[in-house]
Amino acid sequence: MEVWLLRKIKKLSFEELVMENKKELLKDTAFLDKIEDKIEQRFTEK
Repeated sequence: MEVWLLRKIKKLSFEELVMENKKELLKDTAFLDKIEDKIEQRFTEK
């Protein structure tokens, strides 16, 4: 979700906005790590 849209909907303070973005980024990196692990497993299995 776009930052400005999020801000519009929730009318967040700047600090809240930063925390929200950090949470989203952490979710994304965790997701990417999972994908990376799966790919590595496939290569090591072959």
